[in-house]
Amino acid sequence: MDIFSNEDTEKYDRADALKVFDETKAGVKGLVDAGVTKIPRIFIRPHDELVEELNSSKVSLQIPIIDLTGSEKGDRRKEIVEQIRVASETWGFFQVINHEIPKSLLDETIDCIRMFHEQESEIKMKFYSRDRMNKVRFDSNLDLYQSRAANWRDTLTLSMFILDDLNPDEVPSICRETMLEYIKHVTKFGGTLLELLSEALGLRPHHLQDLECCHGRTFVCHYYPPCPEPELTLGSSKHTDPSFLTLLLQDNIGGLQVRHHDQWTDVPPLAGGFVVNIGDFLQIVSNDKFKSVDHRVLANHNGPRISMACFFTGVAVPPKIYGPIKELTLQSDGSTPVYQDFLARVREMLIEF
Repeated sequence: MDIFSNEDTEKYDRADALKVFDETKAGVKGLVDAGVTKIPRIFIRPHDELVEELNSSKVSLQIPIIDLTGSEKGDRRKEIVEQIRVASETWGFFQVINHEIPKSLLDETIDCIRMFHEQESEIKMKFYSRDRMNKVRFDSNLDLYQSRAANWRDTLTLSMFILDDLNPDEVPSICRETMLEYIKHVTKFGGTLLELLSEALGLRPHHLQDLECCHGRTFVCHYYPPCPEPELTLGSSKHTDPSFLTLLLQDNIGGLQVRHHDQWTDVPPLAGGFVVNIGDFLQIVSNDKFKSVDHRVLANHNGPRISMACFFTGVAVPPKIYGPIKELTLQSDGSTPVYQDFLARVREMLIEF
């Protein structure tokens, strides 16, 4: 079967085409390296989605940008907490600048992700797997066999379901030193943000940390190659994050969009900044005060686009029961629990009620 063809023929078998693509273990970059000028049919979005896209509009709004300078104490901290509260309640997304992580490390992290994905395919193939329990794995489209259309991206994933449960030798050597340093800094920064989010909910600073919301972490390193027909596919389909909190580092290419007031809004790259978004779990424990919203990534003629998302997923080994925080359901306004309790499970990291 020719996986490089997107022609509508009677002989087309999607299951076979997916299998052939998967078995190359070369990912989307393998297609680009082979010189494709049209995207294979497995990547083409369903007709109804393409029609909806033609009829949709995009608005020029700016997601909140929060300067963390002076966030340690005093009136400035109160101001930042209030900005985070408003952004988390209305957007579910915001960007932060002047944080505690050196820009040089951010740049090195983007470079090392690029180096991993652009090394020889034979080396990357050693990490190729569809087993979600593998702590370190390379793949293209984890949901390849379940999705309506494959996305135009490849991914290196590092999963830490238990604190510090990652053998450094398991991390690819080409990016090991930088990646381990980045993980250390982002884990600490995630704790800082959870303190600010706790205060934004009117709770003690350590409330969310005491719930072990940042106990489990998954680092997802995406590589979006240039696409010959970006109007027909996506880099990442519309989704929300099954996590408490997501911190995203992105390069300068752009393409991330967030759904706001039923319209797609661009999230432009911000040098030295992080994109922060509320995950499904935090929406639940905040009793619907904070919002987890749809977002996606567009495919692009330019590229590659490189990003790294850190998902703070809570305690999944053994699975911990989470639910709406009682202090938020016993307030004078008569608030009651909006959600039932759920288990944060490793397998697929999906919310189960």
